Amino acid sequence: MDARPQGTRILYQVKQLELAIRARLDAVVRRHGITVTQYTALTVLEQHPGMSSAQLARHSFVSAQAMDGIVRALEEAGLIERHRDPTNRRRLLTALTPAARSLLAACRGQVDLIEEQAFASLDAADREQLSAWLSESRRALDSERADATQP
Repeated sequence: MDARPQGTRILYQVKQLELAIRARLDAVVRRHGITVTQYTALTVLEQHPGMSSAQLARHSFVSAQAMDGIVRALEEAGLIERHRDPTNRRRLLTALTPAARSLLAACRGQVDLIEEQAFASLDAADREQLSAWLSESRRALDSERADATQP
């Protein structure tokens, strides 16, 4: 007998929400000539300037190989610049250009609207609690992955 609870799985609901948000984000950022993945990388760099490509890949939820293409496209578009790490000359650090900061500012209001629409039924305390639960779920999965790699 299946011991699984009846009803829609939370994982399925999270995926449905992600797909709906991604479709809305795509419509916003496409008008600015970038993809959602490129937008994600730019917002990560906005929060954490000076990351290496490998760090940026981890924080943007893509492979290092995929990030190489993203970084190349963003650099060609004049949205990021890369320079050598003074403490490790083999490592390139990535930073936003003024054009990227302008692009992010141009998107911010529409992205805020998507978030507001998605969570309109939640008050500030509920949003804070949801954020905490999502962060905890992510940490639990990250820690599970880290535990699986330990000998």
